[in-house]
Amino acid sequence: MAERLKVHVDPDKCQGHARCKALAPELFELDEYGNAHEVGDGTVPAGLEDKAWLAKSNCPEIAIEVTEE
Repeated sequence: MAERLKVHVDPDKCQGHARCKALAPELFELDEYGNAHEVGDGTVPAGLEDKAWLAKSNCPEIAIEVTEE
């Protein structure tokens, strides 16, 4: 079975730059303060793996974690 990716935003680190939302809107949502959180349980749909890694690498607060399951 192929490994799945999950994304998670650490709410204590996120400062609302919203780069993740701009780069991967399918994977991230913004709350009323502009801080990001993962869509649903954070599971990355097939074909969006590159966007997950791109969002992680572009987060200036290092608030995004990408894990393989």
